[in-house]
Amino acid sequence: MKLFYVKPDLLDRRPYADGPDAAQVRDMLVHRAVRDRTPVFLDSQMRPIPHISGWFYSLSLRKRDPETMRTYAYIVFRLANFLNERGTDLLSATEADLVAYRYARTELQDTPCDEGTWDREAGVIDQLYTWLRDQDLIRRKPVRLVNGRTPLTSGLRREMDIRHLTCQQYLYFRDVGFGGMLPDGTVDYDFRGTNTTHRGRAGIETALLTGMRKTEWSTLLIPELGTGWGNPQHSVEFDIQACAKYGLHRTVYFPLAALYMVDHYRRIERLEVAQTAAKILARKARTLFVVTSINADQGKLTGTYQGRRRTFKISAMPPAMRRITVHETDIGLESMAVFIGQGGLMLSSSAWDNCRHVAWSRMQKHAGDGTPQLPRKPWRYHDARHTYALQLLKQLYRMKWEREGRLPPTREASPDDHVLFGPILRVQRRLGHKRLASTLGYLRYMDDPMNYVDDAFHGWTDHDGATYAEIAIQTWNLDLEAARA
Repeated sequence: MKLFYVKPDLLDRRPYADGPDAAQVRDMLVHRAVRDRTPVFLDSQMRPIPHISGWFYSLSLRKRDPETMRTYAYIVFRLANFLNERGTDLLSATEADLVAYRYARTELQDTPCDEGTWDREAGVIDQLYTWLRDQDLIRRKPVRLVNGRTPLTSGLRREMDIRHLTCQQYLYFRDVGFGGMLPDGTVDYDFRGTNTTHRGRAGIETALLTGMRKTEWSTLLIPELGTGWGNPQHSVEFDIQACAKYGLHRTVYFPLAALYMVDHYRRIERLEVAQTAAKILARKARTLFVVTSINADQGKLTGTYQGRRRTFKISAMPPAMRRITVHETDIGLESMAVFIGQGGLMLSSSAWDNCRHVAWSRMQKHAGDGTPQLPRKPWRYHDARHTYALQLLKQLYRMKWEREGRLPPTREASPDDHVLFGPILRVQRRLGHKRLASTLGYLRYMDDPMNYVDDAFHGWTDHDGATYAEIAIQTWNLDLEAARA
């Protein structure tokens, strides 16, 4: 069994002596609505395996995210190979086969996966067998339910893993980890992070001050920042949807402090990288979306893609499309992504993770007296989002209590008491949570003395800009001057 992915861009790279040409193959993919990067499983004779490839085709028709399908493909690939070694396959597998697979994954392999990872994997396997049953490819799912549970899952209920940073921890993360500084504030001249220091600092600052997920802030396009991209004078707001979790639409508030940090990156590092990569992008122009017109009022981009003139709404552009979006500038073709790599295009998720791992190693190397305490597990970009949520929630509550002359809810207050206060609903909207229960999880951390900050934003940045009070005021849709008065 072999695993491949649909990639229409490769059609123009290889001429075929016989059979359909590139245009005909592309038309067939469009006619069958086969999306880019859809997994395809082939047998030893390079023929599609219907019952596996068919499931991924159904996921593609339901517009499942390509990265999600890629993760599912690895899970199915592992399981199919395991079953093949046992002399069976997906359609003939029994409950004992699947339980044995769980035992192999969670106990026997060199690095056993934890229960949380396995439960997610078991969920994918259950989805596959549900589809196979619904398509009448099997009579019933191989794993039986007993008291509403299957022997595949752990049965443990997990809450959201909320990890947040103190002000000192965040500055250590940003400046020492990403910024190449030493704990005493001096520059580490041995740091090998040339051309990445300001990008990393700008990325984590954006995550902290906007509350966006990594998939959201790492895929930002220049037009979304508008006038804030060059010489920022005020904060900006823009809509996101395609890059948001579950595709839920929401408005992002991008404060001036984050724009300053992004502008530092633009001036000091990004321009040089873009200039170096211009020739590389010119050679790839046929596979890129070359923008020729920007409609800022309607939030649309118009240009040439796959030989056709196309117009896309920015908020509806998925990460894969954003990655190949470029425009012509004084230096030649330049990516429209805010954060770019050495090749000139948007950084991938794995590249950002590598930057974080390097930052964590630096923080461990310099940890000692006078540095903030490091957690047992490495910090994640998502921890900045959790920190944003907690600090904003505290600030909104303080503002409401002051305006209404009320006292804070007691520790015995019910979730309904907090909902009636209002701030929790506003934070839910800003975070883009689908369920209110996800946002309510932050309430238990509001009285955490390790992370209580009297002034919710004072000292978090060493430059002028928006404070959390101003972000909160923006959330309340109040007039800034009236609120200060």
